[in-house]
Amino acid sequence: MTLQSKKEMTIPQEDNKGFALVELFTSEGCSSCPPADELVAKIQKDNPHRQIYILAYHVDYWDRQGWKDIYSDAEYTKRQSRYAEWLRLQTIYTPQIVTNGKTEFVGSNERALQTAITMGLQEIPAQTLRLNSTIKNGQINVRYETDGFQKQSDLTIALVQKSGHSQVKAGENSGRTLTHVQIVRKLAVETLRANTGELSLAQPKDYDEHEWELIGFVQDKTKGTILSAARSELTTSNKSNNP
Repeated sequence: MTLQSKKEMTIPQEDNKGFALVELFTSEGCSSCPPADELVAKIQKDNPHRQIYILAYHVDYWDRQGWKDIYSDAEYTKRQSRYAEWLRLQTIYTPQIVTNGKTEFVGSNERALQTAITMGLQEIPAQTLRLNSTIKNGQINVRYETDGFQKQSDLTIALVQKSGHSQVKAGENSGRTLTHVQIVRKLAVETLRANTGELSLAQPKDYDEHEWELIGFVQDKTKGTILSAARSELTTSNKSNNP
């Protein structure tokens, strides 16, 4: 896939009301996935101040095809399967993108991604979400606050590594050096029972506060729709989310 110019890749600035949560399901073992990884990296680079939240989940079902993706996790495959139920899909596949829990398409489809992001940014969110994070004794503690509390919704906090790369030595991408952005490394999910609360995640051994962040979102458990999203940088002191 040939990526378009920076001007063409930038989402129109006037679409500024809502947010776009872009969930990419990918794998280093899939030869069709690198163009999708490149596409979301370009979106991330060209829209640094927009409320566009990218999460790259490395699924594990490609690990049996000759290359073990170091970022893969069975939890991400389960999440993708849950979307298949919500969106009434016959199967799961890579690369796949789901935006705001409503729309799915092939992860390298630039036109579909541009359209979905623009639509998300134009919508008024059902509620707001704010995050504060504190790191202490190997734990990342997150305090959240939301308005418009709705029953049957989950809060998900994703611990995200902003970039990474691998030298692939087997499988469909053998011999390639692959680069990734917004790699989900851990997920914490909690059923919302109040407008405020706290949860925690273990700090990874390879953690670097300058290369990691938190992305949180509230999701309707019955339909999969994303109701709100927020970002929080990670430091050793409290810091509010930066939309």
